[in-house]
Amino acid sequence: MSAPPTWPFLHWQANGDCHIDIHLVPNAARTHSEGVFDGALKVRLHARPIEGQANAALVAWLASTLGIAKGHIQWVRGQNARRKRLCIGAAVAVNAPWAALLPDQAKTDATKPAGI
Repeated sequence: MSAPPTWPFLHWQANGDCHIDIHLVPNAARTHSEGVFDGALKVRLHARPIEGQANAALVAWLASTLGIAKGHIQWVRGQNARRKRLCIGAAVAVNAPWAALLPDQAKTDATKPAGI
């Protein structure tokens, strides 16, 4: 088992849960992540911020991208804001493919040693 990533938008809890900070941009042409923005994962969603549509789409995208069930994702805060924090349960967080959340260039940058 490898060590979990220490990206600025992931906050590992003592019980093994992982809190993830997300900066959400609704009404995008397609759903995708754009990397790190102000300490959060910037996600553009092809969903409207009306009647919880964007929140539901975010949870569905996150679950699909990480290959986990939506039930393993819980809201911590920010359901009515662009800045959100969600919790991924410890049972699935430790084995989640976290790199799948980052766009290709961000994956490359995240693996480079500091100062390069």
